[in-house]
Amino acid sequence: MDERLRQLIDLALANNRDLRQTALAIDKARAQYRVQRAGLFPAINASAGTTAKRTPAELSGSGQAVTSRSHSVDLGVSGWEIDLFGRLQSLRDQALESYLASEDTLRSTRISLVAEVAAAYLTLSADSALLAISRDTLTSQQSSLTLTRKRVELGVGSELELRQIETSVETARRDVATYTAQVAVDRNALVLLAGAPLPDSLLPPAGLDSVTALRPLPAGLPSTVLQERPDVLAAERALRAANASIGAARAAFFPRISLTATAGSASTSLGGLFAAGSGAWTFIPQVSLPIFDGGANRANLQVAEADRNIALARYEQTVQSAFREVADALAQRATVDTRLDAQQKLVDATAASYRLSEARYLKGVDSYLSTLDAQRSLYAARQNLVSLKLAAASNSVTLYKVLGGGALSPASP
Repeated sequence: MDERLRQLIDLALANNRDLRQTALAIDKARAQYRVQRAGLFPAINASAGTTAKRTPAELSGSGQAVTSRSHSVDLGVSGWEIDLFGRLQSLRDQALESYLASEDTLRSTRISLVAEVAAAYLTLSADSALLAISRDTLTSQQSSLTLTRKRVELGVGSELELRQIETSVETARRDVATYTAQVAVDRNALVLLAGAPLPDSLLPPAGLDSVTALRPLPAGLPSTVLQERPDVLAAERALRAANASIGAARAAFFPRISLTATAGSASTSLGGLFAAGSGAWTFIPQVSLPIFDGGANRANLQVAEADRNIALARYEQTVQSAFREVADALAQRATVDTRLDAQQKLVDATAASYRLSEARYLKGVDSYLSTLDAQRSLYAARQNLVSLKLAAASNSVTLYKVLGGGALSPASP
């Protein structure tokens, strides 16, 4: 990989705001999983208290005012649900799969970010090359315009030739302005992806000949590599989470057994709080059996089953989309070398044609019209060659993305 591109990718992975939001969402999912997991264990609480009570003389049996005090220290379990039917376990599994899906989503976001940075880098390089071509063409046509003006002044050239060249000069000047603006836009896009200002040393060179993004695609790549695509894994996790939700909804039809228990010490005097015989305990088991809930449990189960069916359809769609994206990228790759070779030969042929036409014009054999046509053809051929090189390089980036980032590793600088 181009060392500048590698540094840009590292910069984007460290500073990109979209990636940061996804990473923070993982922290939230991890915390939610811990909350659900904690429900499987009893909550143990410690408490200590003192109660003072005064009974007035007219209400006491002795006819005298009585003040009584009691002290207690307790350690106990408060409201622990005994998960005999798997409700809490299903909720924990659902939270776990959601957390794992968020991690896969982060991987997918990282791969997409790497691909976007590489694509923006290649686009900036291509547009810089197009800007250089348009400037070269403008310089060449301005030289031709100067020469033709002199020929017109000497009575050798025609006014028509002069106006035709002026038209070409203004077209090239317009293209220079257009590509200058486009290069600025491309650089702004790269800055946004990187999440930080870019030094000039990290900008790509004009042209794509020296830019290498990824290693070549290995032969005989198995289709099972798509099973490791983060979006496929995330969809699978979502399906598992939906199945776990069904388990929790089904468990709601069964009794819920909870337990509250404490053990400690109690006494009327603080000094005797931990003396022999001051032990105290409570044990409160509770069973809650749903008898009539207006159909809420059944409706919740139907919702969970519908969510599972939606997750299944989304998983199938994700797998189908993965295969199509790879097939489309490979279809483009199959002919890109042939198109590049043909376009390069077309550039060579039009360049030779332009040189011959210009020589014939300077010798007075042909009019400038044929030279102008040859120059325009060369200009268009060079532009198309840059576009094809960009398409070839972008195809490698697309394959990196659609294959889940694992089959195509970055090339060494």
